[in-house]
Amino acid sequence: MVKKSSSQLSHLDAEGRIRMVDVGAKAVTARTAEASGFVMMSPATVRAIREHRTPKGDPLEAARLAGIMAAKRTPELIPLCHSLALSHADVQIELRDDGARITATASTSAQTGVEMEALTAVSVAALTLYDMCKAIDREMTITKIRLERKSGGRSGEWRRSGNKKKG
Repeated sequence: MVKKSSSQLSHLDAEGRIRMVDVGAKAVTARTAEASGFVMMSPATVRAIREHRTPKGDPLEAARLAGIMAAKRTPELIPLCHSLALSHADVQIELRDDGARITATASTSAQTGVEMEALTAVSVAALTLYDMCKAIDREMTITKIRLERKSGGRSGEWRRSGNKKKG
């Protein structure tokens, strides 16, 4: 990781105070970000979800909707995050034998990226899965929340090393 001095950090002013970055001079470009995460669960919890036997209803659909809603409210949750008009937000959840893989995408045309929106969507979807299933599995573990790819803006395309997924 490259360390920046305080004079190079975009969220600090000359006196070292935290500030919101002014993106007014940046070009509006189409931007997309994808993030992922994983909720490790016991095999019994996965079976209960597959068999629709969870006490609070369908945890996958509740988590998917919660993630989309969270993406739209990211600037209310993350200090200094710009308000963006999202053109798209989606959360997909793949149930596996050892838990649930969550993938979120967010898109906009703006002067700053949507990485935080995608990461927030994954995080809230994972927390919702935990909430919906905690009555049957308090040992679930939320893990591996990370940015997978982003496009748009001055830095262009970025993809996590080792991420072979196309698109």
